[in-house]
Amino acid sequence: MKTKKLILTALFTALTTVATMVIHIPTPTMGYIHPGDALVLLSGILLGPLAGAFAAGVGSALSDLFGGYFIYVPATLIIKGLTAWVAYYVFREIKKLFSKDVPATIIGGVVGETIMVIGYFVFEIFMLAFTTGDGLSASGIASGIAASASGVPFNVVQGIVGIILATILYPLLKRLETETINE
Repeated sequence: MKTKKLILTALFTALTTVATMVIHIPTPTMGYIHPGDALVLLSGILLGPLAGAFAAGVGSALSDLFGGYFIYVPATLIIKGLTAWVAYYVFREIKKLFSKDVPATIIGGVVGETIMVIGYFVFEIFMLAFTTGDGLSASGIASGIAASASGVPFNVVQGIVGIILATILYPLLKRLETETINE
C-alpha cells in the first residue's frame, strides 16, 4: 500500500470514529443516529474496497468500543466494512453507466446502507434471542425479530443522513481520489 493511501486510510478510520461518537442523537432503542455513515460510504468510495472497508469497519467498531457498546463491536466491524465495500462497487458500476457522481453516490449509498440496516436487523435478532434465554427456539427467534424490528426505522434514518452527507461531501473530497490515491 502506498504511503499516501495508508495515511488516508488511517485518517478516514479516525474521522469515522469521531463522526460517529461526537455528534449523535439518541434513539428510544438505546442506539443513536450519527453522521458517521457518511464517512463509512466515503471511505469505500474514495479509498476503494479493501482500504475503505478497513477504515469504515475499524472506525465504526472503535466508536462502539469507546462508547461502551461492547457487544456490537464485532458486528459493527463486519457490517460497516461490508457497507463500504458494497458502496464502492455499486458506485463504480453506476458511474460507468451515467458518468455522474451524484447518482452513483446516492445509489451506492442506498445499496450500502441497505446492507447496514439488514446486517443490524439480523445481528440483533440473534443477540436478543440469546439474551432472552430462549436461544434459537421459535419463541426466542420470534421475540428477537419483534425487538429487532423496532430499530429498523432508526437505522434507515441514519442511512439516509449518511447518504445525504456523503453526496454533499463527495465533490469536496473527490480531489483526494484523483490526485492523492492514484499517485
